[in-house]
Amino acid sequence: MPAPRILFVKLSSLGDVVHHLPAVTDLAEHEPGARLGWAVEEAFAGLVKLHPAISEAIPVSLRSIRRNPLSTAPWKRLAAARRSMGRGHWDYVVDTQGLLKSAIVTRFASTAAFGLDSASAREAIASRFYDVKLFVPRGLHAVERNRRLVGQVFGYTPRGKARYGLARPGAPPAWAPGERYVVMLHAASRAPKRWPEERWVDLGRMLSEQGSAIVFPGGSDEERASAARLASAVPNAIAAPAMGLEEAAALLGHASSVIGVDTGLTHLAVALGTPTVGIYCATNPELTGLHGGEHAVNVGAAGASPTVDAVAAALASSGAEG
Repeated sequence: MPAPRILFVKLSSLGDVVHHLPAVTDLAEHEPGARLGWAVEEAFAGLVKLHPAISEAIPVSLRSIRRNPLSTAPWKRLAAARRSMGRGHWDYVVDTQGLLKSAIVTRFASTAAFGLDSASAREAIASRFYDVKLFVPRGLHAVERNRRLVGQVFGYTPRGKARYGLARPGAPPAWAPGERYVVMLHAASRAPKRWPEERWVDLGRMLSEQGSAIVFPGGSDEERASAARLASAVPNAIAAPAMGLEEAAALLGHASSVIGVDTGLTHLAVALGTPTVGIYCATNPELTGLHGGEHAVNVGAAGASPTVDAVAAALASSGAEG
């Protein structure tokens, strides 16, 4: 009997994509030889291919269409993704996102679609697009919800800690410090998630005195300006240049430790096996916090921004070298 062809649909955002990786690891062990594909937003296609079990990443251009709805190029790319999914001869298509947009994308493939039922999906209407609807408790961490859903589809119960399975990039970026370095992910999509700049400076100075170089990345122009401001106030610190996701993965994967707010890159650091501290100021980590890594520690909560000393103590407990 030929090995099954299985397509996952998990489009975005970065944190959601990272949270699905342990389910891929579980399934690859349960179905050795299966051909696994993943339909994902264009920006994350390179990332999902870092998982050795993923043989095909199908880039989906919904974000590009939202940014430039009158441009023909992203619509053509979406049509190409639809054709690719349609001719893939998939035996299973599994949407672990549970949103209307992801549910619609599952219908691009000409086979039965599996997903969450209306009581479990993040958007109940999504369940109308699935042929097989499954219940998964909403009170579980996002990683465990993904693992539980995929396990139900393929008839097994996930066991043990979550394992992300990513292959760490071979070398850090050429511009990264040649010495031991700590990455500080200070930027967040919403202001309430950010940690005060003066605390980043105090923590950066503390770690610099202990012998670590500090790297402050930033995605947008505003974030890189903030990174430059922080780096100028911390000895032996640099502001990272603009970089793509694969270069960011190389930076995070070779860091001695990562400290970050509630953002996708912080979760990616955990997936790469780097000792990581997650700083929570506006959200609670129980459902979407750092999860599964042997050296991942959450600190803070909604309305309870952690102190510098609390973050430093969490870093020490993470097993980081410095």
